[in-house]
Amino acid sequence: MRLVVSRLLQIPLALLAVYTITLVLAWAVPGNPLEGPEGRRPPQAVIDAMQARYRLDSFGDFYVSYLADASGASAMMGGRGEDVPVFDLGPSLQYPDRSVNEIIGAALPVSMVIGLAAVGFALMLGICAGTLGSLRPGSGLDAATFLLALVGVSLPTFVSGTLLQWVFTVKLGMFPVAEWGRARDLVLPAVALGLPSAAYIARLVRVGMIEQLASDHVRTARAKGLSEFRVVTRHALRNALLPVISFLGPALAMSMTGSFVVERLFVIPGLGQHFVNAVQNKDLFLIMGVVLVYATLLMVLNLVVDVLYRWADPRIGGV
Repeated sequence: MRLVVSRLLQIPLALLAVYTITLVLAWAVPGNPLEGPEGRRPPQAVIDAMQARYRLDSFGDFYVSYLADASGASAMMGGRGEDVPVFDLGPSLQYPDRSVNEIIGAALPVSMVIGLAAVGFALMLGICAGTLGSLRPGSGLDAATFLLALVGVSLPTFVSGTLLQWVFTVKLGMFPVAEWGRARDLVLPAVALGLPSAAYIARLVRVGMIEQLASDHVRTARAKGLSEFRVVTRHALRNALLPVISFLGPALAMSMTGSFVVERLFVIPGLGQHFVNAVQNKDLFLIMGVVLVYATLLMVLNLVVDVLYRWADPRIGGV
């Protein structure tokens, strides 16, 4: 319980640091956030109203006012309309008819589906490859799993994604190009995004399994006459997976942040696409909203993983 309370107290401070650093960097980008990529500007009356409402003419004023809106402090102090959300991330300068809350609400589930599918693929491939390699150390199968891990760690997602598109879309025609909405449209993005994590998980499982298979409790299980399958799955693999549980936090983080490249490459309507466009157009509100949502999500996920790790291994200090 102490861990949960202390981490929950740390999250607001960490988010404040993320907010400050992101706003400083976004504000320093050249260009007027109220001016389109081709010099298009809304009417002067609209510009004046936006600057007055959100104080876009002063970094310090905008820092305080936007922080109050995004954190819910403005809602708690009252004085806002009933139709304004508690955590108001502001309007999108790129999409005038949509707020940042609406954009994130529509795009975040897409990015989460891709990220979870990538982690699921990474766990399945990594655990299978690491286990098979550990059963015969130094064999051809072990060398093949090591090669898989080496390739997975070395290839950036934009390279592996491009290769997957070229082989399975262009050459074999097994998957469509730039489509979204069906289960098959999720396969290639999840594979491209999950390969680096799968490679790292395979290495963790292989090392852990070799150590566990040589331990006393595994030798005792074999002496009792248990089948090799049960020895591997029930006695060795369970303990070997503890480092994998601790890696789930960084794996989820990699899947979320790495989806920016994959979504752009596969033309997926997720949050990564909106973030890239927001940076290109200096859509200040959308940049800040996406970063804050992702930062909050990743901090909560890391907390959940830490709690699960302590639950799975009683030797570690209590939650």
